[in-house]
Amino acid sequence: MIAERGRPVALAGAVLALTFGSGSLPAQARPVTIAILPFGDRGSFGQEKDVFQALRLGIPATIAGELRGHSELRLADPVRIQQALQRQKLDGAERIDAAMAARVGKEVGARYAITGSFADFYGRFRLDARIIDVESRQILKVVSNNDPTLQDRADLYRIVRGVGHKVLAEANPGSQVQEAEGRIIPTEALTKFSLGLLAESRNDSSGAARHYAQALSAFPDYPEAREGLRRVRGS
Repeated sequence: MIAERGRPVALAGAVLALTFGSGSLPAQARPVTIAILPFGDRGSFGQEKDVFQALRLGIPATIAGELRGHSELRLADPVRIQQALQRQKLDGAERIDAAMAARVGKEVGARYAITGSFADFYGRFRLDARIIDVESRQILKVVSNNDPTLQDRADLYRIVRGVGHKVLAEANPGSQVQEAEGRIIPTEALTKFSLGLLAESRNDSSGAARHYAQALSAFPDYPEAREGLRRVRGS
């Protein structure tokens, strides 16, 4: 079993669930529900504290956004996962280990749970995602941005997207990931989107709206930020 690391924060905007087909993980007779939980910061430097706390939400939300268009995936109700996290009394001081992730996954009917951690050392970015079996409570696989040419924070979106695609490849080898044509979200836009999620989780609607608008200003073709803005404005 691989050791757990990081201190993910349990906040609403980052909790999503996906469904994968069978693959290198244990074969299933039908699609498998996978819960994507918050990612933790295992020690980052060079940005304001709120930026790193926001990425705990923005990273899993971005992974979900990249996989949403896949024909074998569906998003589950994030409210149920938020409620499960709250019942586990998870907050910014807690770390989500395999057993805890499995408990949350079981509550929402997931077969696998995805959580992970990141570290930003003055622009050098490391991202790890862990695939956890809900029944055995064991880590089945860890995927990371191992490519030495893809470890610069300036390429944050490509790092997150790549790790998300590795998760899918492990769950369903040979699957074709559907990517938005030409879509490369600037790090500034992804950061503002993440800050919007953080503000929204703190019930700061005006702050969330400001950050989502800034994300759209940096990258107008950003449906997740547009949806966030619509959500906090209630329109």
